[in-house]
Amino acid sequence: MTTDSKWNDLATRMGSGGIMVAVGILGIWIGGHVFHVLISAVCGAMIWELVRMLQPGQPRLAMRLGIASAVALLIASYLPLGVALPLILAPAFVGIGQMTKRRTRFTTYATATLLAGLGMIALRDDFGVGWMVWLVLVVVVTDVAGYFAGRLIGGPKFWPAVSPKKTWSGTVAGWVGAAAVGLYYATYMGGGVNVIGISIALSMASQLGDIAESAMKRQAGVKDSSALIPGHGGVLDRFDGMLGASLMLLIVEALVDFPPVTA
Repeated sequence: MTTDSKWNDLATRMGSGGIMVAVGILGIWIGGHVFHVLISAVCGAMIWELVRMLQPGQPRLAMRLGIASAVALLIASYLPLGVALPLILAPAFVGIGQMTKRRTRFTTYATATLLAGLGMIALRDDFGVGWMVWLVLVVVVTDVAGYFAGRLIGGPKFWPAVSPKKTWSGTVAGWVGAAAVGLYYATYMGGGVNVIGISIALSMASQLGDIAESAMKRQAGVKDSSALIPGHGGVLDRFDGMLGASLMLLIVEALVDFPPVTA
C-alpha cells in the first residue's frame, strides 16, 4: 500500500466527521427533546441499515422497521423504565414476524441498538452534559487513535478475516487514548480513579462493537452498511463503536455507583 493510498480517504472522512461532531455536540448541549429525537433518529437509521443488510431486496420492510424502531425509542424515552422496556423489545417482535431469514441476528442487534439508545438518553438526562461528552470522547478517541496508529505504525493485523485494516497497534492505541480521557475525568471531573479503567473497558467494548458489525457485513457480503455518510459508509459503520460502549456502560451502571451526578 502506498503512502497516498493510506490517506486518500482522510479529507472526506474529516469533512463528514466534522459535520457529525458538530451535530452531536449541539444535540448533547441542548439535551432534552432535541437529544431524544436525535438519538431516536440515529437508532432508527441503524435498524434500517440492519434490515437492508440482513434482508436485501425489501426496502419497504427496512424503512418500516427503521421508522417503527425510532418511534418506539422516542416514546420509550419519556416513560418510566418498566413501561419503556416492552416498547424497546417490540420492534424485534415485529421483525420476527415480517422477516423471512436471519431473524435471530436481527432480533439480537435491533434490541441491543435500542437498549443502547435508551441508555444514552438516560445518561444525558440523568448525569448531564459532562458524562455524555465523556462517553463520546472515549469512543471518538479510540477510533481516531486507532486510525492514525494503524496507518503510521502498522504491524500485525487484529483479525484480517473479518476486519482487514485493523491492526494491534491501532487497537492498543485506542486503549491508551481512552485511558487519557479517563485520566482527565478522574482528575478534573470527580470520577475517581476507577474512571480510567472504565474508560478502557468502554474503549474495548466499542472496538468489539465495530468488529461485530464488520463480521455481520462480511456475512452479508457488503462493504458498508449504506452510503449515507461520505468517507464513513453508513450510520452503523460510524456508530457501531458507540453501540458497544453504551451497552457496556449499562452493565457498569448496574454494577457500581457510576457515573456521579455532575450536571
